[in-house]
Amino acid sequence: MINVPSLALVGVSLASLAAAEREPLRGELAVHDPSTIVECDGTYWVFGTGRGILSRFSMDLVEWRAGPPVFTNPPAWTTNVVAGHRGRFWAPDVIRVNGRYLLYYSVSAWGSRNSAIGLVSNPTLDPTSPRHRWEDHGLVIRSSEQDDFNAIDPSVMLDSGGRLWLAFGSFWSGIKLMELDPRTGLQMGTHAPLHALAWKEAIEAPCLSQRGDSYYLFLNWGLCCRGTNSTYNIRVGRSPQVTGPYLDQDGADLLRGGGSLVLQTVGGDIGPGHAGLLRQGGADRLSYHYYSGPKAGQAVLGIRSLRWSSSGWPEVLPSGAD
Repeated sequence: MINVPSLALVGVSLASLAAAEREPLRGELAVHDPSTIVECDGTYWVFGTGRGILSRFSMDLVEWRAGPPVFTNPPAWTTNVVAGHRGRFWAPDVIRVNGRYLLYYSVSAWGSRNSAIGLVSNPTLDPTSPRHRWEDHGLVIRSSEQDDFNAIDPSVMLDSGGRLWLAFGSFWSGIKLMELDPRTGLQMGTHAPLHALAWKEAIEAPCLSQRGDSYYLFLNWGLCCRGTNSTYNIRVGRSPQVTGPYLDQDGADLLRGGGSLVLQTVGGDIGPGHAGLLRQGGADRLSYHYYSGPKAGQAVLGIRSLRWSSSGWPEVLPSGAD
């Protein structure tokens, strides 16, 4: 059964969880552009780029297995955005809001601004449950070749005040932010303003997070999708307001090319990207993909412990540290 209770839910100590975290990840780790990892009924889920949107699940964050795709038949509206779209969706993100899971995903083609972010929802992620059914809510935001932004790479965050936010973007004029209606998961009004958050010549894959009174914007610099030649690296900025401005540790504005390094290529773990944050039992973990040198550049899932400096900046712990 997929919905076996997780260690955390049956009272295993944090020391045992830390020991499990030191184990190398195993199983079906192939994933590109992983979503935030979420928990449902004792099982952890992550979604990624692929035909129909692929899924992976784990009971302990160590051993991962392949789950079913989100779509067997893609929503019909998606071909109106990208003619001839063949159902390979990019860079999903997922969050639980008001008792249901909202999954956002990208509809696009390589190098194009004819793009859209779509939304589906489900009351449960357990495919064995009779309640399991993905409901299509259509288009959230769209971009065209006339726009100076690209509507892909969604990152969704519910702030401490109950407001729902969507960060997104890739190249062109950079990373944008818009507010969503937490009741519907769609735009807050027909003319929700777009806020500019970050820019760089090669920038994408935002991850928006709140910690205390500060908001953090993780993002990627560099190029993906080139296997061992990929140059992705993860950067971060911080702001007291969700709409920015986001500054790095040196005070540089992310809109002017700032961004403090969080994670880069180390050895055979090449081009880490598409950050997600998982908070559990008082501990934070950073999820991402990287291109594996030993696996000929295959994109695989990585999870690392994350600590916070005395000045409130995220630091990735060395692999195997707790």
